[in-house]
Amino acid sequence: MIRRHLLQASALLLCALGLAPAQAQGTWPERPIKLIVGYSPGGPVDATGRIFARFLGDQLKGSVVVENKAGASGMIAADYTAKATPDGYTLNFVASPSMTITPVVQRSKLFDPRKDFTLIGGVVQYANVLLIGPQIPAKSVAELVAYAKANPEKVSFGSAGVGGSNHLSAELMRQSTGTEMLHVPYKGNSPAMMDVVSGKITFMFDIIGTGRNFIESGQARGLAVTSKTRNPSLPDVPTMIEAGIAGFEVVGWFAVIGPNKMPEPVVTQLRTALEAVRKNPEFRKAVEAVGYTVDDGIGATELAARIDREYKMWQGVVDKGNIQSQ
Repeated sequence: MIRRHLLQASALLLCALGLAPAQAQGTWPERPIKLIVGYSPGGPVDATGRIFARFLGDQLKGSVVVENKAGASGMIAADYTAKATPDGYTLNFVASPSMTITPVVQRSKLFDPRKDFTLIGGVVQYANVLLIGPQIPAKSVAELVAYAKANPEKVSFGSAGVGGSNHLSAELMRQSTGTEMLHVPYKGNSPAMMDVVSGKITFMFDIIGTGRNFIESGQARGLAVTSKTRNPSLPDVPTMIEAGIAGFEVVGWFAVIGPNKMPEPVVTQLRTALEAVRKNPEFRKAVEAVGYTVDDGIGATELAARIDREYKMWQGVVDKGNIQSQ
């Protein structure tokens, strides 16, 4: 009797000290996991995040619930994630601009994307395509650059806003080619694309998943894609590198991250589940149908290197172009 009471008291003490044996701690996940998305419902990040959440939940044999915390191009969600309890129940389906572009443009000190998170791994990646209206005479990137140099006051490019991926893609092109072009920011991709089609602005970069619809309908021409290799859905469109701009590679991505210092067993389980999702034929079919490529082989180490490399690249573009958020 006394022995049983002593054992019970010892177990209670171990739990209070956080030293209880693993089998006494339960099995993760014991409750729903929040997958934070830093953009509004219905957009590409949200839609892809919800697809991923369903497949991840199946792998973990638990519930993964998307929670939208939109604002500041994903910065609000990333800051929330960085400050969350690192127990594995708060994750972020993060888009690359939130980690490599927006913190640079906004000169933000909310968090350090290179230090303040547990990196689980990449999910999908995507490239942009340079779209030009049919009324513009240029049939290639080289011809567009030549036209811009001959008519600097006539060439303009649109974007979804200052500091967005398509803005900085065009800014990188402008700096790489030494051309003068006018940036016209819009409140979203759609109104900018409508002005490309109508001829009010010269060109813009857009995600291949939506941009190819304009190419296929003949409303715009695709001059080049921003990935290092050609995109399977636009096999006849060259890369920017093939088009003559050396070293030009801009690839966006979605990844899974969590608060810093998450428990290693949970991290290991998440990475295993992520790998299984990426290999799932149904998941691959679902994301490839909308223009994404599964981010095979992008684990924590590769993701960390990618964030560091792209953060430095965009820092250079932003500083050289004296770009600031409005």
